[in-house]
Amino acid sequence: MISVNNLCIRFGGFELFSDIGFMINKRDRIGLVGKNGAGKSTLLKVICGDVSPTEGSVSMPADIKIGYLPQQMVLKNADRTVFEETREAFKELISLQHELEEINHKISGTTDYTSDSYANLIDRLTYLNEHLSISGVVNIDPEIEKVLKGLGFSRTDINRKVSEFSGGWRMRIELAKILLRNPDAILLDEPTNHLDIEAIQWLEEFLETYRGAVLTISHDRAFLDNVTNRTIEINMGKTYDYKVSYSKFKVLQQERIVQQQSAYENQQKLINDTEKFIERFRYKATKANQVQSRIKQLDKLERLEIDDLDNASMNIKFPPAPRAGDIVVETIELSKSYGQNLILNKIDLVIERGEKVAFVGRNGEGKTTLSRIIVNEIEHNGTLKIGHNVKIGYFAQNQDELLNPELTVFETLDLVAVGDIRTKIRDILGSFLFSGEDIDKKVKVLSGGEHSRLSLAKLLLEPYNLLVLDEPTNHLDIRSKDILKQALLKYDGTLIIVSHDRYFLDGLVNKVYEFRDKKIKQHIGGIYDFLRSRKVESMKEIEIKDKAQAAITKEKISDNKAQYLERKETDKKRRAIQNKVEKSEKEIERLEKEIATLNNLLSKPEDLDAAKTEVVFNMFSKLNKELEAQMKIWEETSAELEEFENSLK
Repeated sequence: MISVNNLCIRFGGFELFSDIGFMINKRDRIGLVGKNGAGKSTLLKVICGDVSPTEGSVSMPADIKIGYLPQQMVLKNADRTVFEETREAFKELISLQHELEEINHKISGTTDYTSDSYANLIDRLTYLNEHLSISGVVNIDPEIEKVLKGLGFSRTDINRKVSEFSGGWRMRIELAKILLRNPDAILLDEPTNHLDIEAIQWLEEFLETYRGAVLTISHDRAFLDNVTNRTIEINMGKTYDYKVSYSKFKVLQQERIVQQQSAYENQQKLINDTEKFIERFRYKATKANQVQSRIKQLDKLERLEIDDLDNASMNIKFPPAPRAGDIVVETIELSKSYGQNLILNKIDLVIERGEKVAFVGRNGEGKTTLSRIIVNEIEHNGTLKIGHNVKIGYFAQNQDELLNPELTVFETLDLVAVGDIRTKIRDILGSFLFSGEDIDKKVKVLSGGEHSRLSLAKLLLEPYNLLVLDEPTNHLDIRSKDILKQALLKYDGTLIIVSHDRYFLDGLVNKVYEFRDKKIKQHIGGIYDFLRSRKVESMKEIEIKDKAQAAITKEKISDNKAQYLERKETDKKRRAIQNKVEKSEKEIERLEKEIATLNNLLSKPEDLDAAKTEVVFNMFSKLNKELEAQMKIWEETSAELEEFENSLK
């Protein structure tokens, strides 16, 4: 389907990769892996046509549709609502639908059924009906709501302006548009960075049934194992293609290196023995023929090489934490609202010196908000107490937006460093893999992983005794995640970390705060202790269990007569609305069947005389209008039912 042919990318005198090639077939599920800066994102840009290769080409059919989700993007129409922006995914189909309405209008006013223009209208009408029928255009709005809900948007969110959402939520909008377009191939660059666990699971389930090809870059091991069945590694400018998922690839990768090492050592022994023989008998006439034969053998021998695994990695060691008071952070009835939207409601929290705690829960539940309140970035109601001598280091989730794009890597640190530490800036940058000319790169040309490493480097410029890290592993490769985790394990200060990465949190934190329904709940122990205590394997199951338990509790306390009558009235209202929805669905089904029947008649105009054709067209137009009206009724009643159910929660 897509052929990558001998690609080479050079930037000035630097060669990113060369002579790489592979095929992307329909239904392929490929994970593209390698360390930060290996060229993964650049390769995706080449495939989708955003970057031209120095050499080589990408071949694909002319009519192929590709959906590409970059790591970072800017939506131009931020004044639209989420629903309006997402509906742009169906721009072409909506245009065809308008054209269909115009043709129906023209046909209804036509009296000359033998003219060429009439025949052309009939042909175009038949094509549009078939095309729209295949595309499922009548189900646009429900499909949009389904995908947006799966990606974490609530019903109230979809009518809010795009400008009200953070970059991570805007990325979800773009992902929704890509999924709704149903392209032949989807290219995803770190799609899980801005998704919570529930949304990640939904995306995994969606991709499982998706009919096209998927090529994804990800440093989320669970996501790669759940989605991919093929792994392409970019390492030291070369690619290696494995027909297995990530975990199996890591095993095969090590086996490859061991086999290469063994073959290399055997060949080196053969070469060494042959050279000794040549040197020993070079000047003996009786051995002249054998010596010449051995020399020719060496000349023809294809010398083996061992793949040099790129083992460059960060070297992080946080400065010793100054001693702080016993209580580092305390909140008393702390609340936060954005306008009418209450995010946190009377939160009581105590974090003591030396604790390592995790904030977990679905996106939008207030984890980042509380983190920003603790570092004094936003106002709040209630009491926040920061302990004696507490010095806070903060890693924000949107670090790439906070760094000055016009500064160089070196200038970014030099601008905030004070005192003797300025003499160690180059050493600090080197420990975060910025060496040589890298330190003179401008921030605006850095990759997502390089942005994260530079932001982490800023935390080493002075000793902090409280680190507040909001999604610090976003954009970091798997090896860098492990190194950061080891550094945080050795850190002797207090740690608050917001993360959805269970691998990263496991063994790192000793207390978990779960954010749910504007409140927080404390769980003693690590992330898997928390999950086991709830007897679930995912945040999604946690939410389901909570709802089920709430329903049981509600049933138990509804024994008195007043509650019984109230419940009876509620059920009556629910049934009334449900009946409206079901009645509308049956009417839609009837109309669609009748329209399909008329469409079959219209596709064979030679079987109809002029009078019958006019009757059929008039009926066809009438039924389409009735269907459109009935769809509107269904949407309104469905929304009414959902709002009614939400009001009972």
